[in-house]
Amino acid sequence: EVQAVQQWVEASKDNAGLPFIVVDKVNAQVYAFTSFAQLKATAPILLGMGTGDKALVSQDAPMSAIPPEKRITPAGRYLSRLVIDPHGKTILSIDPVNLISLHIVAKGTPAQRRAERLASTTKDDNRISFGCINVPPAFYSDIVSPAFSNRKGVVYILPETSSAAQLFGF
Repeated sequence: EVQAVQQWVEASKDNAGLPFIVVDKVNAQVYAFTSFAQLKATAPILLGMGTGDKALVSQDAPMSAIPPEKRITPAGRYLSRLVIDPHGKTILSIDPVNLISLHIVAKGTPAQRRAERLASTTKDDNRISFGCINVPPAFYSDIVSPAFSNRKGVVYILPETSSAAQLFGF
């Protein structure tokens, strides 16, 4: 699926000359590409606990009231940019309506073991967030931040319940 999206973006120029990221939820991986569709880097990710492709809760719902099955990383194509969050940290805003972003792995509670989950060799333990995409610090600082500094980019989040071709129309 990642390769199919990369080839489609390269052929169609859907990224409009911007750098882009492909998020593979099924395999818990992120792929960063240059504006010319050349693979720059890949990394493991943490993502929403729930399986699915659409946000199921209002952005006004308090995080504590969102049950695990509704903590979904929504699929889609998002024009994204770096922003400063309410805590003063720079994050990649992906879906501002649903408050979805890509950022350095959150500390979380000790029981969540987020850093350990990110470092594990299996994808089976990578679903822990409320929907945001957590990446290793080096991937964010060395790849994401420079690619999106002073310009927008595109983030393609692959679906889990259909194909990328169906979602993106290629």
